[in-house]
Amino acid sequence: MRYPFRIPHLLSRRSPIPLFANRPSHPFVPLDDPPAGWCRYGDRTPVRSAVLLLSAVLSVAMPLPCSAQPEPVQRPSQADPHAAHIAEAAQRFGIPAAWIRAVMRVESANNVRAISPKGAMGLMQIMPATWADLRTRHRLGSDPYDPRDNIMAGAAYLRELHDRYGSSGFLAAYNAGPGRYEEHLAGRPLPAETRAYVATLAPLVGGGVITTPVEVAAADPLSWTRAPLFVAQAERTSSADPVRSNDTSAATPVRDGSAIGPQSGGLFVARAETGGPR
Repeated sequence: MRYPFRIPHLLSRRSPIPLFANRPSHPFVPLDDPPAGWCRYGDRTPVRSAVLLLSAVLSVAMPLPCSAQPEPVQRPSQADPHAAHIAEAAQRFGIPAAWIRAVMRVESANNVRAISPKGAMGLMQIMPATWADLRTRHRLGSDPYDPRDNIMAGAAYLRELHDRYGSSGFLAAYNAGPGRYEEHLAGRPLPAETRAYVATLAPLVGGGVITTPVEVAAADPLSWTRAPLFVAQAERTSSADPVRSNDTSAATPVRDGSAIGPQSGGLFVARAETGGPR
């Protein structure tokens, strides 16, 4: 069988789809047009260039979500775990919170389980006997190392010593003990440890004042003007009378107390007539 055309000539023709020869079976699917969003090599349309440029700009302007991590927020409880206890103790006992912080820093270096060679315990380094007394009077717990109760006891002790010895002596009494500080007031020098302790703490607590006033009865400078110069002796019965001297008669009548009362509001009282000098 002979063909009216040459086979090499047929093979030399270019067609996108040789089997269909540019005649699609479906009229709605064009075979000659490129797909949407795609271009042949060398065909750079303005739309595609704009899309590529916009993508590049957005990739530079918008950082990746994981490129920057926010710093963790430090909670107050982590920075100062005893802040609430210190504030409560300062308000309850009317002393500056700076006093409590300074004593904690110097006494125990903020170590909850600290214990001294002499037996002082906890953050505020309270001796066992002192702790037993303070926990009973202030209704604290049984654990001397509990941060809250230890701070409460130390704050109460600081306030008591301040009320007793004033700002010049309460720190020395806290370190050496009230008995040893009493000896210092009597003339015995303080230990070198206590002197160094006071020298370290004084700048830390300087300027602090107690917030709760100490109740002290005010003196009346004119009270002497309302008081009698002499007090009349009250009449006593024989049962309450002490042993009389042998030269005193039991029948001697008691003088009238009205005769020695103040007269006309003067400073001197009238003298009773006894019939002669006394």
